[in-house]
Amino acid sequence: MTDADDIAEAFELIDDWEERYRYVIELGRELPDFPDALKTDATKVEGCVSQVWLMTGVETDGLVVKGDSDAMIVRGLVAILIAFYTGRRVEEVPTLDVEAFLRRLQLGEHLTPQRSNGLASMVKRIRQDAARLAAEA
Repeated sequence: MTDADDIAEAFELIDDWEERYRYVIELGRELPDFPDALKTDATKVEGCVSQVWLMTGVETDGLVVKGDSDAMIVRGLVAILIAFYTGRRVEEVPTLDVEAFLRRLQLGEHLTPQRSNGLASMVKRIRQDAARLAAEA
């Protein structure tokens, strides 16, 4: 799986936004399968135009995020968030500046308002899940 720094470096090397979109789609294709049985109301992210499902958990090396979407670009955005958050300590997730990371990728300037809102909904969901997991620990 690609990590967040690798993604940011790849974005910096790709000048053309059509190529960047292809890269985002490729990141989505590389996501592990998300079983249909896990695509439930409990894992569905509200506030996304596309269907998006996220699951979080904790393993010895930190937060684990898994997800999927029925839209190719959105699935790539899920992959970017998974790369950013996976492995982080759940206690630090609310303070991580994912917005700065996404600005570094210049995504806000090139996503439709609906996709930007969906991305914000995914971030909110991951932060809420991490807070819940931290409280349960």
